[in-house]
Amino acid sequence: MVQKDRTGEWFVPKFGSRKFKTSVGILFLPYTGIVMCFAIWGSLIDGFAIERTVAIAIIYFLAVGVSAHLLDAVCGKTKPWGELPKRKLVIIALTALGISFSIGIFYAVLDSLLLIPIGIAEGFFLFAYNMELFGGKFHNNASTVFSWGMLPVFAGSAIQSNSISLETLLLSAISGIITYLLVITSRKYKHFMQSSNVLQAKKKEYVLKAITFGVLAGTVLFFFIRI
Repeated sequence: MVQKDRTGEWFVPKFGSRKFKTSVGILFLPYTGIVMCFAIWGSLIDGFAIERTVAIAIIYFLAVGVSAHLLDAVCGKTKPWGELPKRKLVIIALTALGISFSIGIFYAVLDSLLLIPIGIAEGFFLFAYNMELFGGKFHNNASTVFSWGMLPVFAGSAIQSNSISLETLLLSAISGIITYLLVITSRKYKHFMQSSNVLQAKKKEYVLKAITFGVLAGTVLFFFIRI
C-alpha cells in the first residue's frame, strides 16, 4: 500500500510552505524527542555534569532525528514526503552523523570508553535498519526497541560515569517497553491513516501524543529532581 502524504499529520507544523513542513516533519520530532529523553534519563542517574547531558542529547538528535530519518527517506520503500533530492539528503545525513560521532569520540577518549561499543552498536543499527541492509533482517520491532529504546539510556549513563548500574538497566527496561508501545501504536496509526479510517487514526494519535508528552514531562520532572 502506498504511504499517503504525511505533511498534514499532528507532528508537522500547520503553517509555512510545503518545503518547511517537510523539513520539520521528516525529523519526526516527537519520536526524536523521546529518544533524546531516554539518553537524558541515563545521564541523570548519577551525579551529572550538565554539559554532558546536553552533549548526549545533541548526539542523539543528530544521529536519530537528522541522520537516521534522512537515510530512511532516501532508502525507504515508501515516499510519504514526496521525491526529495537524494544527494542533498545523504550529504546532510552523513554530516550530522559525523558531528554526532565526533562528539561521542571526544568524550570516549576523555574518560568514557563505554561510549565506543555503544556508538558502534548504534551506528550498525542506524545503517542496518534505515537502509534495510542484510535483506532487511534488522528492520523490525526488536531492533527499534534495543537501538533507540534501550541503548540511549546506556549511552547517557556511559557519558557521565562510564558505567552501567542496576538503575540504568531498570530505566532501559522501562524505555524499551515505552518504545515497543510507541512502535505498535504508530504502526496501527499509519495503517488507519492509509485506509482513511479517521476515527481509529484519531484514537491512536491521542495515544501517541500521550506517550510523547508523558515522556517529555517525566524527563523534565526527573531533571529537576536530580538537580
